[in-house]
Amino acid sequence: MPTQPTDTQGRLNTLITCFTITVQTLEILANSLQAAFLGAIANTTRSLLKNIETVRRNKRTCIELMEGTHELLSAIIICHVKSETDGVLPPSVLNHIGKFTETLHKIHVLVQAQQSGSKFKQLFRQGDMDTLLKDCKNGLTQELHFFRLTNTGIMTNVSKMEADAKQRHQEVLDRIDGLSDSASSGRASTMSRVYSLASNSSKSISMLPSEPKIFHGRESELFDILQLLRMKASRIAILGTGGMGKTSLARAVLHHAEVSAQYTQHRYFVACDSAASKVELAALIGAHLGLKPGKDLTQAVIRYFTTGPTSLLVLDNLETVWEPTELRGDIEEFLSLLTDLKDLALIITMRGAERPAKVQWSHPFLPPLQPLNHRAAEQTFFDIAEDHHNQEEIDRLLSLTDNMPLAINLIAHLVDVEGCSSVLSRWEAESTSVISEGYDKKSNLDVSISLSLSSPRIKAVPDAQELLSLLSMLPDGLSDVELLQSKLPIENIWNCKTTLIRTALAYLDDKKQLKALVPIREYMRKTHPPGNKLVKPLLKHFHELLEWHKDFSGTETNSATVGRISSNLANIQSLLRNGLQKGHPDLTDNVFSALHLNLFSRHAGRGSIPLLGQLHKILPHPCNHRLEASLIAEFFESYLYIAISNPETLVAQALEHFEHFEDSDLKCKFYLSVAYYYLAQLNGSSAAMHFANTAVSLATSSGNTKGHSQGLSQLAFNHWQQGDYPASQAQACKARRLASISAELSTEAHALRIEAMAWTQLGDYKQSISLCTRARELLGLCGMFRGNQDHNIMICQAQILLLKSEYCEAHIIQTQILQDCPVHMHPNHHAFALLNLAELGLYMNAPKHAVQQDIERAKKIFLPLELRVEITMCDMILADLHLREGDILTAKALFMACLRAGNHSEITSHCLEQLGNTGRWGASGQMSSWTTVYLAHSIKFKEKLGINKALQFLGDIFLAQANVDTAVRLFRVALEGFTYMDVHRSRAECMLRLGDIAKEHDDLGKAVGFWDAARPLFERSSQTKQIEDIDERLASVNESELEQHRRNLAHLMENNAPSGIVEEADDDLSDTEEEENLGGVKPPVDFET
Repeated sequence: MPTQPTDTQGRLNTLITCFTITVQTLEILANSLQAAFLGAIANTTRSLLKNIETVRRNKRTCIELMEGTHELLSAIIICHVKSETDGVLPPSVLNHIGKFTETLHKIHVLVQAQQSGSKFKQLFRQGDMDTLLKDCKNGLTQELHFFRLTNTGIMTNVSKMEADAKQRHQEVLDRIDGLSDSASSGRASTMSRVYSLASNSSKSISMLPSEPKIFHGRESELFDILQLLRMKASRIAILGTGGMGKTSLARAVLHHAEVSAQYTQHRYFVACDSAASKVELAALIGAHLGLKPGKDLTQAVIRYFTTGPTSLLVLDNLETVWEPTELRGDIEEFLSLLTDLKDLALIITMRGAERPAKVQWSHPFLPPLQPLNHRAAEQTFFDIAEDHHNQEEIDRLLSLTDNMPLAINLIAHLVDVEGCSSVLSRWEAESTSVISEGYDKKSNLDVSISLSLSSPRIKAVPDAQELLSLLSMLPDGLSDVELLQSKLPIENIWNCKTTLIRTALAYLDDKKQLKALVPIREYMRKTHPPGNKLVKPLLKHFHELLEWHKDFSGTETNSATVGRISSNLANIQSLLRNGLQKGHPDLTDNVFSALHLNLFSRHAGRGSIPLLGQLHKILPHPCNHRLEASLIAEFFESYLYIAISNPETLVAQALEHFEHFEDSDLKCKFYLSVAYYYLAQLNGSSAAMHFANTAVSLATSSGNTKGHSQGLSQLAFNHWQQGDYPASQAQACKARRLASISAELSTEAHALRIEAMAWTQLGDYKQSISLCTRARELLGLCGMFRGNQDHNIMICQAQILLLKSEYCEAHIIQTQILQDCPVHMHPNHHAFALLNLAELGLYMNAPKHAVQQDIERAKKIFLPLELRVEITMCDMILADLHLREGDILTAKALFMACLRAGNHSEITSHCLEQLGNTGRWGASGQMSSWTTVYLAHSIKFKEKLGINKALQFLGDIFLAQANVDTAVRLFRVALEGFTYMDVHRSRAECMLRLGDIAKEHDDLGKAVGFWDAARPLFERSSQTKQIEDIDERLASVNESELEQHRRNLAHLMENNAPSGIVEEADDDLSDTEEEENLGGVKPPVDFET
């Protein structure tokens, strides 16, 4: 009798067919769009497909969940294909897709637990499984309701699922082909613009502006600049009033054939008008260079240009950040650092006639730009409005523009539509109106802008002026996605956009953002500032994006939505500066937006936003207790970037605020924030433990599973830092169980890494490696593969392999990290990889200069960051190198200095190990006391590897003292420990010593057995010299005697003799097989001998 009804098996077969097509469709979408969650959904769905094929328990329930899942997957595909913005979805839809992703992860956990012999089943109690199933069903129901309302055409009939899946697959292929055609024809789609910014935290966003298509009258200035650029490290300032064409001249220089040939792809153009400080200016430059965001990229930018090829940097509109007197000193100091670089040419454009100080500008100075000559002005006019107009009227109009390029551009665009006569009469009316109203006489540029605003084309689309007014506050401009999704109260917004472009009041930059030039933005802010009804919808849209990031930041990295926020950072800060004023009607919402922006900035590695330190001064009245508690929590989260002088007072204030409202999740987050803060403080471990325990208690009582898991992970890390590895392992195991049953995959991965670190110190490397592998699988399901968290786990894996003396495998991982983390993007990970490669080079007998070079490069990165522990680690590995090279005195002095540098368990253990390894120092008696200290330290902290190494070193000491019996006992005890932990090199070293002792006592058979067993272990650990030593020993034995000893040994093993060693047959055996053969590989431990 079949275990399942035939209809169940039929439904399962249909599901498998449909899911196979749907997974392929999702993967195409994910690779083409790189949209939020699509990668995670595609990865999880493919894994789910493998599991559903082999599910053994509760098959009908799993099928029902999978059918609902497939319907939602189809809905998500439809949303992307039918989107008006080429797959860029609004925050409201993204929020539901994010919730579905969380439900999908829960379904994945549930289905995995239904496999026969599943390890995951062991983590759950029956009540956990019931809760998880209920969450899965509720999650599917909620999201199905939303997407059925959004997409009425979703197929719900199972019999039509396969045809529907094929149809969706073809629609996606057609859409992707359409996007490809759009790109090849030169039309940049909305999607291509947004997703080009998707990972600007890890890639360069530098894109040269186009070469000016209308460019007359600046031949002399262009020639002078080219002459100056032929000098080494030129410093050139292009000055002049607003609208004089400074930016156009800089763009023409960038694209000149001579400059292109000289600097090739190392030309950078940075628009500075969105920067409000030296730190923000450095961040802008860093983004164009592809640097990883950081608190202050000043030194990173300098380091990039110092170590890079000859480059040309253009800083456009630098006056916006230089003119405020309180900023001027910082900006000039930064420019001075840039101009000290011998391989960097610098061009700045600035309004006015004053050059920044502290810079030795190249001579001869370029004079401020003057108006165009008449011929150039006329040619510019004709290029726009053609030459069929009355020459006398053209001359009159040009004289009114003062031949300023921007004014000519605006007037020519008016003439192109209205004709000269109409524009002339409106000019006269505008000038008379201004004078009659008693204002100061406007500049001709202002009149030109005013005329453009009153032109028939603008009057025909009155909301165009509203859009321009909004653009005046947006230095980053606006994309089509933001124009559409922010729901601005502007009728026919696409017509407004087109009108502004046609009248030259706005333009599309090279990222297809709609922007206005600085003089026009300033004019609009002064004469037509945007009202709150315009600003509020856009700020609300940005708030929703930031809130989305807050809610789902732990589930996915490098998503396009993160890129959308990054590309609007200056816009958001500009709008917030306007909205964070006392008495503002939306002050509470704006403060929450500022807190969300600060969280985003921290997660992106940019540090804290300047506004954070000012928020407490403008909080609304009456007191909003939730807002003020959230602000204090964010203060503690930002402790790396802002000074907290009164933590006890802040904690008391927050707890008083919590008395007025109930939000256990926020309160739990607050306690964890305080725990993180204290953990980083000197002597703060007890306070950190207290607040982490408080968070765990609160999360437990309130049913906050995620907070409970995070609190336990925090406790586990506290215990690990204090050297209590059993407690660390136990807490981390509880944390990962809670994270697993709630399908918080990234939280579970974090707990797995901490547990792996604890097992590593406890000597169970097999378990550590298994946990790291699982953690990386989970991050893959979250779409976080090769992100920061993944690299941390890779570092943990490499460290385990190093401890096992699998140096080649560890070297591969560290090399991969080095490639994934270039120094200008991930300086810390890059430097750690260099240092770890240096340590591996020591053990693999790499040349001295190669090891020393890696140490120096790592230390050079750590020094400006003032990372004292890491700098000490560099000295520690350098000491190891000196010891290897025989420089005993220098090595000992460096090791002692590292021990005195501070209480850091890893540094202490490594230094004591090297000091206690008497065999490396030549005279064992002089260093034997250090061996005892090393043993005591390892026992105190339960470091199993350290205990066994100390026993091995004590064996060397007793052997040197001719106490052979004691030495043999110590070597055998150490060998047993090393075998359990699978530490190849140390096992081989003990075997080598035992073999030598056996030979000295004329037991040649046993000696050969030990040497034979040690040789493949030395090969596994890349110890060439030791292999040669063993080959010499074996060569000294008569060939016939050697063969006889090996036959005797094999005979003993066949008869399960209690002693003897068998040669490893295959160096490629798995760790498990290798250990089993060591019933074979290792000598029996005979404590009676």
